[in-house]
Amino acid sequence: MLSILRKARLKDKEMRILMLGLDNAGKTTIVKRIMGEDVHTVSPTLGFIIKTIDYEGYKLNIWDVGGQKTLRTYWKNYFERTDTLIWVVDSTDRERMDDCRQELGSLLLEERLSGASLLVFKNKSDVSGAMSEDEVRKALQLDNIKTHLWKIMSCSAMTGLNLQEGLAWVVEDAKNRLFLF
Repeated sequence: MLSILRKARLKDKEMRILMLGLDNAGKTTIVKRIMGEDVHTVSPTLGFIIKTIDYEGYKLNIWDVGGQKTLRTYWKNYFERTDTLIWVVDSTDRERMDDCRQELGSLLLEERLSGASLLVFKNKSDVSGAMSEDEVRKALQLDNIKTHLWKIMSCSAMTGLNLQEGLAWVVEDAKNRLFLF
């Protein structure tokens, strides 16, 4: 029933993307890079930022929500009608991978996110000593996720590495799941 309702949105070709992750993971920098904005003037997001981009004929509404511990209890206010969850991981922050896994695990239990796909952006891949995709996949226990379609991609918010490829995956997934064409 949910997939029928989602496919009924074929006329608007609009998607809601929720971008979450721990603080300092690079969520806002990713959004700024995608939007072609200056990535050297980023400060912590206190609340949320909404940016809209037209991508391959689709309107992507990207909700970038702050990741500080005090803000995480408010994440649930942004779940409604989410098509894709982009989980951003700081691949240089090995010490907080358990927190990262626990927060992601809690999100995936949320009923209002049950129809959303998951793109894990392994950010800061260009930094020396960053964890590999395999290390992050194991640390987040991604192979145990059976409730959501997921993909992990290395990226760099600073250089733009794989950001367009990530959006392409999100749109292709939406074409397959949400829209009739």
